[in-house]
Amino acid sequence: MTKPVVVLVGAPGSGKTTVGETLAAALGVGFRDTDTDIEVLAGKPIPEIFIDEGEAHFRDLERAAVAAALTSHPGILALGGGAILAEENRAALVGHTVVHLSVELTDAVKRVGLGIGRPLLTINPRATLKHLMDQRRPLYAEVATATVVTDGRTPTEIADEIVSLLER
Repeated sequence: MTKPVVVLVGAPGSGKTTVGETLAAALGVGFRDTDTDIEVLAGKPIPEIFIDEGEAHFRDLERAAVAAALTSHPGILALGGGAILAEENRAALVGHTVVHLSVELTDAVKRVGLGIGRPLLTINPRATLKHLMDQRRPLYAEVATATVVTDGRTPTEIADEIVSLLER
């Protein structure tokens, strides 16, 4: 079984993809995002999956994508912001190096905009994002082996901190 060097979790706008790509380049490993895996498997973007088949179907695809990636990807793996909602995914993360990229609402809103391309943020995006962050923060903390604050920092600064954590 192959496993990721680091699994990144966090709210929308925490920088999982951007930091993940930067971290992968710094470590000389590949980067993989389970949201991309889902889109490839479904043959359509995530917002269309939500519209056509609903959130429950998306979460089924997500559980399968997370399980596959955790056992086959030897680089940096970014999970979708809601992947930790599934108990199966949280259980599957045990034994992995999981870094929670923590972000506060102000920075998250700046980074994600007001919900374009994010199906759960289409109605009242700021309030919805705050609710999602409040709901999920304890779950990110539950699965994380380390937490890195991303507010006001560049992807390189964040990746450098994660590299330092790995060297300990």
